[in-house]
Amino acid sequence: MKAMHIQGVDKAISRLIMGTGDLRKLEEPERMMLDAYIRAGGNTFDTAHQYRNKEVILGQWLAEKKLREQVVILTKGAHHDDGSPGPRVNPQAIRKDLLESLDRLGTDYVDLYALHRDDPDAAVGPIMEELNEHIQASRIRAIGASNWSFQRIQEANEYAASHGLIGFTFSSPNLSLAKPNEPRWEGCVSADSDTCAWHGRNQLPLLAWSSQAGGFFSGHFTPDNQENLEMVRVYYSADNWERYRRAAKLAADKNVSPIQIALAYVLNQSFPTCAIIGPRNPDELQSSIEAMHIQFTLDELAWLNLEREGAAK
Repeated sequence: MKAMHIQGVDKAISRLIMGTGDLRKLEEPERMMLDAYIRAGGNTFDTAHQYRNKEVILGQWLAEKKLREQVVILTKGAHHDDGSPGPRVNPQAIRKDLLESLDRLGTDYVDLYALHRDDPDAAVGPIMEELNEHIQASRIRAIGASNWSFQRIQEANEYAASHGLIGFTFSSPNLSLAKPNEPRWEGCVSADSDTCAWHGRNQLPLLAWSSQAGGFFSGHFTPDNQENLEMVRVYYSADNWERYRRAAKLAADKNVSPIQIALAYVLNQSFPTCAIIGPRNPDELQSSIEAMHIQFTLDELAWLNLEREGAAK
């Protein structure tokens, strides 16, 4: 499996990251998927304090397999709806969530730690100071931001640089070929063209959640099928159906599937990217692995994203 590196982490990071949001228990189907991911060469898992028992399940499985030192754990904290209502992007919430996550995971450190939401009214200084305390205590190897705007990430990194601190070395917003009409969940951030341009200039790694747009390109959805209200609300638009049409055309040309084209779009950006995936069976995992090897020209990327007309070249 292809891998990349993030500053602060001494392990390679799989470009396909296994999401744990759908883990319900540690029984045969779940074990089969986790085992298959490891056999395929994957080594990176995405979880969060807000996912609660998902961290426990992942930690139990890693302990049983004795894999902790071979894998990369990305967990997140300071979500607004976790523990107490309202904005929680502050040193106290960060410390509470991190320590509880470490206990649930059964480890004394996480490789990647991201703030799950942002509070634009919160000063970046105390946040970066708190995160750096945990880096110094070896509880965290690298810090990042999930669902922060690139302007806030830049502000935080400028503060860190001017105060001798370690800044964010990755971000984790939504990035997918289908562009959301509105946030899928409150407080979420999707990478628009300005965000991608900023990542291109700074070469900051982006770990994309909902990288396959909730299955929008799977063939299970059509403009006249309005049953899934969340998909209709977030992804149904004329532009996205045109992106689907183009993905299907390019898929036929390359002898792959549209959903593989959509995943390959995320992995073919001009800056380092990983895609967080949630395969439900080994066939879906294999499909994602195959998509990792699809290459696009710049013209194909632009055509898929409606940035140019005519046929893909």
